[in-house]
Amino acid sequence: MFVIEIGVLCPYNSKKIMQIHDNILIAECSSYDFKEMLERKKVKSWLKSVSAFANTDGGSLFYGVNDDGVIVGLENSQADADFISEMIKARLDPVPEVQLIPIEHNGRTLLEVKVKAGTLTPYYYYQDGTRTAYIRVGNESVECNSQQLLSLVLKGTHMTWDSLPTQVDANKHSFVILANTFREQTHQEWNDKYLESFGLVTSDGKLTNAGLLFVDNCTVFQSRIFCTRWTGLYKDDAISSIEHRANLVLLLKYGMDFIKNYTMSGWVKMPNYRLNLPDYSDRAIFEGLVNHLIHRDYTVMGGEVHIDIYDDRVELVSPGAMLDGTQIQDRDIYKVPSMRRNPVIADMFTQLDYMEKRGSGLRKMRELTEKLPNFLLGKEPQYQTEAISFYTTFYNLNWGENGRIPVEEVANRVNSTLEKYPVNEESSEEKFGVNAESSEKTFDDLQKSSVKRFGDSPKSSERRFGEVVDKPKNIGKTAQKIIDFVISDPSISAEAMAYKIGISSRAVEKQIAKLRSMGILSREGADFGGYWRIIIKP
Repeated sequence: MFVIEIGVLCPYNSKKIMQIHDNILIAECSSYDFKEMLERKKVKSWLKSVSAFANTDGGSLFYGVNDDGVIVGLENSQADADFISEMIKARLDPVPEVQLIPIEHNGRTLLEVKVKAGTLTPYYYYQDGTRTAYIRVGNESVECNSQQLLSLVLKGTHMTWDSLPTQVDANKHSFVILANTFREQTHQEWNDKYLESFGLVTSDGKLTNAGLLFVDNCTVFQSRIFCTRWTGLYKDDAISSIEHRANLVLLLKYGMDFIKNYTMSGWVKMPNYRLNLPDYSDRAIFEGLVNHLIHRDYTVMGGEVHIDIYDDRVELVSPGAMLDGTQIQDRDIYKVPSMRRNPVIADMFTQLDYMEKRGSGLRKMRELTEKLPNFLLGKEPQYQTEAISFYTTFYNLNWGENGRIPVEEVANRVNSTLEKYPVNEESSEEKFGVNAESSEKTFDDLQKSSVKRFGDSPKSSERRFGEVVDKPKNIGKTAQKIIDFVISDPSISAEAMAYKIGISSRAVEKQIAKLRSMGILSREGADFGGYWRIIIKP
């Protein structure tokens, strides 16, 4: 087997991308077309696929194979290869990198036209004075719209929309909101020199597109969010609807404020502390909104980020699908590589400690949700892409098939998990709800003295959680705040908790050590990148 590159003869040593079984060709590449024969009078029918493959992630055309994958062979593969090579040179600009690979099988010859993903995008098909660029959407080659063409132009020049300079003088705008947020988030002083180093201002004092999105008086039309609280489960009547147009820092704040205003949280009284049972993970939704603001396609002038709150879910929607053209619902989110449509915006949010550099937002949203004590399997955040949109859906953990689950029922479910995770009586660190200095009362003792579940009447003759004869001493206000912080954001650091509470990091660490010794709090993973967990698992 050998390869004919356009004008070059060389050994075929490329990665195997197909198999043949019982005269059926099985393509193992993600993008391919089968062609039973070469259409010489309708070259556009297949040259648009070459353009689309070069403009996206590459792909292959197999000639001599019918639509069902059955190998029928070509009468003259060499003549077909010569014609294909000639047409690619004559009708595509720039000329993409293509390999023409004859393949022999059972006396039949088929031809693979292997197109490499191009770096000089867009690759145009032209005829009769017209130039058209194509991209691959699913298994079809479709003509680029204006936004897609702009993205290809930027890709070909190794630029991104957010990095492009404008003609707006930076000295005519202020960054007070950004600077104050930087100080609050990082506990470091702001320096105006950061504007250039972060890519918001050019060396000659002009704002970049990213800079326009962070100035105090942002006027970028597409920098906006639509927030709606719907009645029920569908888009029927709206309880509240509001549009915000502002810089990205304020959009994030306004969006989170709206979500918190229209979501709820229950709680259950444990032996010596209060355990919050929120509808959603605050931090997971925060990560989701950051993700949509960062990765949306800002070349779509008529698009914006939508926040839609229903009784049973919160949906975030933004313009812009996956950069590689794949469908996120078909991917393993733990194996999706970090691809940044707007690297300058992403880096700025990283500098604000709003996201991690490693780009693990999708995974982190799920992990944060799974750490909640009232989490149930099947309630993980879900992701979906359509042709031009990306969707993130968070499910209400306190909502069931028959509506909102009574908080007593949620509390009972959480409490019942104690029985599934018995305590080691020989380890004071594992005695749930018991101070390590007073280790005589085990979990069994607490069960015998019974539990008061949230919503139960204290007048009930049944002994329940909270009606303990020897009631353990409450853990204290600081420790309770730490538990509340962990519920809200399991990834929070001890330093961040100390800053929020207004005490030293050492004092927080002592409280954390106390909670861990009581069997209430545990740490999963490394100090950096790990999570806190309340030791109750649904």
